[in-house]
Order: sequence, then C-alpha cells, then structure tokens
Amino acid sequence: MIDRIALVLVIIGAANWGAIGLFQFDIVGWLFGGQGAIVSRIIYTIVALAGIWCVSLLFRENEVLATNTSTEE
Repeated sequence: MIDRIALVLVIIGAANWGAIGLFQFDIVGWLFGGQGAIVSRIIYTIVALAGIWCVSLLFRENEVLATNTSTEE
C-alpha cells in the first residue's frame, strides 16, 4: 500500500515538474499560496520523500513476477 501511495505522489510531482518545464507554472505553488508557503513546502517534502521511497522499488524482487514464474513450471 505504501508503494502505491508513494508512486501516486511521484506521479503528481512529475506532473508538477512537467508543468514547470513546459509552461513555467507551478501547480502546487499556485494551489497553496506560492513556493514559499508552508503548505507548499510540506507537499514538496512529502513528494520528495515518496520519490526516495520509490528508489527502493528498483532494487526489490518483483513478487508478482516470481509468483507467476513458479506457477508456470
């Protein structure tokens, strides 16, 4: 469950970075009172922590793949 929440937060962060890159528009800053607002900074921090958590996904065994492979044999 934590993996899915982290992945959703990373996708939201990616969409925000895409908006900044393409349109020079910070969605989080716009919604919560600017980049320096405490709520915006909390959201940026949570998204960053989710991104760090998702790094662990790269180094984990894929349980679904392992289960499917063992049932096919």
